[in-house]
Amino acid sequence: MYEIFEQLLQKHGLSAYKVAKETGVTQSTLSDWKRGRSTPKTENMKKLADFFGVSVEYLMTGKNSEPLTKRDEKEIGAILSNTEALLRQEGLMFDGVPATPEAVESIISAMQVGMEMGKKRNKELYTPKKYKKDK
Repeated sequence: MYEIFEQLLQKHGLSAYKVAKETGVTQSTLSDWKRGRSTPKTENMKKLADFFGVSVEYLMTGKNSEPLTKRDEKEIGAILSNTEALLRQEGLMFDGVPATPEAVESIISAMQVGMEMGKKRNKELYTPKKYKKDK
């Protein structure tokens, strides 16, 4: 995945330092990603993708799939809304510690990215050829 990030750096004539400074994603995060120790958290991936004007999916896989329809976005929004209400209830704990608002936001953000990628992947796999748009 870091290779795609490097390609975007070269394409835009930027350094990882400059991107880190502009996005607020720490250099240590990028360094760990480069060395394969970890991948940036969902919110950091979103910051990097937004900075380069690409999707998180592209940043992670190097591929862009069909965009989601309004119906898909509405379905995902409804699921996230219900989940968010559940996650914001009093008493939610992680390892015996009450969940912080930041933890809840991180979970919701990760779920959104996962559901969007899943919807796109399913469209790619299960849409009959006659209904696919030529790429």
